[in-house]
Amino acid sequence: MLPLIGITCGLEGERYYITRYYSQGVRAAGGLPVLLPPLGTDGFSYYHQVLDGLLLAGGVDVDPVYFSEEPLPGLGEISPERDSFELGLTKCFLEQPKPILAICRGMQVLNIAAGGSVWQDLQTQSEMMLKHMQDAPKWYSTHGIELLPDTRLKKIFHNQNIIRVNSFHHQAVRVPAPGFQVGARSQDGVIEAIESTSNDLWLGVQWHPECMWEKDRLQLELFKWLVSACNTNKTY
Repeated sequence: MLPLIGITCGLEGERYYITRYYSQGVRAAGGLPVLLPPLGTDGFSYYHQVLDGLLLAGGVDVDPVYFSEEPLPGLGEISPERDSFELGLTKCFLEQPKPILAICRGMQVLNIAAGGSVWQDLQTQSEMMLKHMQDAPKWYSTHGIELLPDTRLKKIFHNQNIIRVNSFHHQAVRVPAPGFQVGARSQDGVIEAIESTSNDLWLGVQWHPECMWEKDRLQLELFKWLVSACNTNKTY
């Protein structure tokens, strides 16, 4: 059977939303995508029971109250319903381990749920040198990142040292959560990926591979990793 992979959705007024790219990436890698609207906190155990893995999608900022900070001027839009849903669901997948691939906002959610923190706004809080909010097409890679030695991410990308990625973010992981390590950095030191050190099940990336893989097939390896982790972790 194809592994069932839940993909989190955004919420805007009366509308749930998600781009088609996430589900297409999961499907191309051999998984079956299941969209997860933020419906509340009473379905976590059921979702955890029926799903083989979780893909935390990109979106708006996370409320800094979840990492014990007050909002700064550079903080963008937040979605309280989505925050509580995704953080609670992620904690279920961390406490009863199942695979997680976290993308952009999703990486922040993963890190916060595991006990880490994020930069609320890179431009005002850090000394970044690169442009992390590109004006190029979504599929186009605009800056390089270094894949750190002895990481799962480096193995996923066939032991390359440098790859190029797209970039659509003004937040980033600040302090990795306990049990996580940095998997990649951009030239200005911004953390571009994190991964768990205790197992092979949890991985977050700051860029958007779902927008890139059709033109850069190497990016599909992230979705293949998720599907493989789901198949390996299955209990029948």
